[in-house]
Amino acid sequence: MSDGLLTVLGGIGLFLFGMKILTDSLRDAAGPGLRHALTRFTGTPLRGAMTGAAATALIQSSSATTVMTVGFVGAGLIGFPQSLGVLYGANVGTTVTGWIVTFLGIKLKIGVLAQPVLFVAALTLLLGHGRMTRVARGVIGMCLLFIGLDLMQGVAALAQGWLSPDRLPGDTMAGRLMLIGIGFALVAVVQSSSAGMAITLVLLAGGALTFAQAAALVIGLNLGTTLTALLASLGGRRAMRQTALANTLFNLGTAVLAFPMLGLLAPLLHRLGGDDLTALVLFHTGFNLVGALIFLPLTARFAALVMWLIPDEDDGLTRALDPLLRSEPEAALTAAEATATAMQRLAFNAVAAALGPQADLRPLATLTPRLGPAQDRLEDYLAQLRLPDGRRDLQDRLTALLHRMDHLQRLGARLERRAPLSVIAGNARLRRAARALAGRLRSADTTAAQLARLASLIERRALIYRDLTLHQRIMGERVQDLFDRTDAVRWMARIARHAASIAGHAAP
Repeated sequence: MSDGLLTVLGGIGLFLFGMKILTDSLRDAAGPGLRHALTRFTGTPLRGAMTGAAATALIQSSSATTVMTVGFVGAGLIGFPQSLGVLYGANVGTTVTGWIVTFLGIKLKIGVLAQPVLFVAALTLLLGHGRMTRVARGVIGMCLLFIGLDLMQGVAALAQGWLSPDRLPGDTMAGRLMLIGIGFALVAVVQSSSAGMAITLVLLAGGALTFAQAAALVIGLNLGTTLTALLASLGGRRAMRQTALANTLFNLGTAVLAFPMLGLLAPLLHRLGGDDLTALVLFHTGFNLVGALIFLPLTARFAALVMWLIPDEDDGLTRALDPLLRSEPEAALTAAEATATAMQRLAFNAVAAALGPQADLRPLATLTPRLGPAQDRLEDYLAQLRLPDGRRDLQDRLTALLHRMDHLQRLGARLERRAPLSVIAGNARLRRAARALAGRLRSADTTAAQLARLASLIERRALIYRDLTLHQRIMGERVQDLFDRTDAVRWMARIARHAASIAGHAAP
């Protein structure tokens, strides 16, 4: 029995490792397309649910989809109600793993075929380069998954000695509740609902479980997936804690829905599926799908409930920088970009207030105490971020973000000098240029090209003042006044240049 147990444990390990490699490969292959889909096709909870289901089925990781969505909520790219739709869809999409395991792993038993494929994929990974290695890595993950599943099926022989349906809680109300608890504990131990589902399917195929016992276990597995997110959210910010709570409440709701329907649906599921294995994956997909359809019309009220239970907090400029997002570099970068955008908007508005008709210097006076700590925190956040190899798109985004931060810092240093403001206020031509710059900075639609053109115009004015100073062409003008105006117009031009660079490096 000990040999069989070791084989089963090794099979679970291979399954988990293969799932991890496969998920990472699929997520890398999806690249920026997944990010754009999650932000573009989530305008309503229904579209969010469809996008979440497709994304999770594609990358085989509901956790990755959820964490990325949390990052987009924190960054302000999507609203919290839309994120709930993605959450519903992710729970439906993750049931695809059960179908893959059932039809390819257990019914077709392609684990033996996967071994020579693994050999070829491993050679390709070692000897190839570029896209070939990325494809090979995904194939290796898939092969390890099925080889591990083959090893796990050794549990059927092991079960004949000590595990059988009569040794587990029976098909009673109390027995089903106990089995739900066992399923919850199983996911807590292996930290993977996919591995828990695979174990349940193997036990069902080997006769160690009845269909009713397996279905109760699946309800527990579905509920157990919330444990990891709940524990992870304890150190996270508001968006992470709200999402974890919403995920828990949704899965609890689907469990309450599925539990009384188990006995009623079993005959129908067997007629549709034809056997226990297909009926079980139908049950798993079905109650998640029905749960999503029930929750979708109630999304606005559900979101209000979650936000009431975990109220909003004022986290300042760095509210999006959740340390737990670093497990998903794409989500972490999105949060960092949102933080840089908030800092940019704060700086631009402060300059616009000082240069505008009211010449309000109060926002400028409070800018450095707010901007400095936010810059330090953003730098620390990015210093701890590790981008995956081969993701040129993420590297480019990080480079652009670092350029934005550099110009924000230079802009902040430039704004420490306030003397040019009094010179600008005393000259009509400079006031017109200042108001034009203030208008551009205040507008959310201003482009980097428009700011660059305005900077060029102001720079030409600086050259005129310099020429007047050198040749003393204006009678009655003090040379010092011309120097002061030249300095003021250069100060404005450099602010416009920094603003243009900041806007130019902003993420599309």
